[in-house]
Amino acid sequence: MKHIISPSILAADFANLGAEIEKINNSQADWIHLDIMDGVFVPNISFGFPVIKYVKKHARKILDAHLMIVNPDNYIERFGEAGTEYLTVHYEACTHLHRTLQKIRSCGMKAGVAINPHTPVNLLSEIISETDLILIMSVNPGFSGQKFISNTYSKVAQTKELLQQKNANAIIQVDGGIDLNNAAKLYEAGANALVVGNTVFMSNDPIDTIYQLKCQ
Repeated sequence: MKHIISPSILAADFANLGAEIEKINNSQADWIHLDIMDGVFVPNISFGFPVIKYVKKHARKILDAHLMIVNPDNYIERFGEAGTEYLTVHYEACTHLHRTLQKIRSCGMKAGVAINPHTPVNLLSEIISETDLILIMSVNPGFSGQKFISNTYSKVAQTKELLQQKNANAIIQVDGGIDLNNAAKLYEAGANALVVGNTVFMSNDPIDTIYQLKCQ
């Protein structure tokens, strides 16, 4: 599987959001990552549907939404209507995860499951065959710019092994603290997709940085 780069617009300059999206459009990035936070599941608030609709209007990339919120089932239909192609919910936030994933797919989206740094990969054993994407958090969710947690490499390898055991084909995505120093090692461990924020948007040449991340 090719390497998928998904820049997170949470790290973009929102005063020039249209220009930031256009940079991504003109790069080799595959997706645009939307970090949705409610101030309850995580200690921060990001943005809502007006911003998502703006991004959809201007983007020429797949929209990849990561819900760091309580009660995600209440909003699934609206994300589908807003044009999201991948919708990821947290294992820790879903009481009836199987039903949530079914609902995401019934709304025409690919279904993803995210796990926090403290959550063991083996807890996904009974659900992994129902997912299109597994998101391994390599920082504690809520804020951009955090330091990468090195145990992530092991969790990515465990996820790859579990997928093989279950004969499943989900994308393995990693989010948090990713840069040119750890991207190659994450690919080697089994990751297919990387979410990048500050590494891209604070770069002197975001388009080249994306290229380098993709070609590691």
